[in-house]
Amino acid sequence: MAASLEASVWTPYCGAGATPLDLMVRWNLDPVVIAGILALAAVLWRGSAPRSAWLALGLFAVIFVSPLCALSSALLTARTAHHVLLVAAVAPLAAWSLPPVSRSGLAAATLCAAAVFWIWHAPGAYAWALSNDAPYWLMQTSLFGTALWFWLAVRAARPMAAIAGLLVSTVQMGLLGALLTVAGRALYAPHAATTWAWGLPPLQDQQLAGRIMWAPAAAIYLVIALLVLGRLLTPPSASTA
Repeated sequence: MAASLEASVWTPYCGAGATPLDLMVRWNLDPVVIAGILALAAVLWRGSAPRSAWLALGLFAVIFVSPLCALSSALLTARTAHHVLLVAAVAPLAAWSLPPVSRSGLAAATLCAAAVFWIWHAPGAYAWALSNDAPYWLMQTSLFGTALWFWLAVRAARPMAAIAGLLVSTVQMGLLGALLTVAGRALYAPHAATTWAWGLPPLQDQQLAGRIMWAPAAAIYLVIALLVLGRLLTPPSASTA
């Protein structure tokens, strides 16, 4: 009864939540998405694009075409992995594939990317995004667009400013993850009936999702901040011979 009620209310873009029995056949063959990926691949091929652009496109396909798409309808944990790949892998790879910008606007980009990420993980906004294709794609494009702006700004900023922006992103990602981890109840209605097939109560699924944000996702920004700092502190080679 709960599953049928869930199916009647939530119609996520990737379809009903995948189960262990059907996961491997749940590829998303949306012709618009497939055509878009092929068109981008053709552009990259003709333009001799850098490897980072191809990696970004490949990860985009993993997120939106592979069974991860349907799994993210079932588990908040998978949706979190989906979002982390989008904002902390696809976006920076795309940013480093584009021509550098002359002005960073890093403070605005950092705040905007964080605000959009928090807004879409508010229970009401999240539920709306899983109720129809239009809000779903609004969620995805706003997450990606603001993350791309952030990484372009990091690339253009002075090293200390880039480190500051990355550290702010580390803290906000970890804080959201911590809040989801310690919450005393499940907050996301679309997953109330979809996690059980995976042997997870909704609250445990939410806690796992929170831990992904709290540790590995936040660590991505921290590691890059440390790499920038290390490069800043490393003296230039005294010899070029």
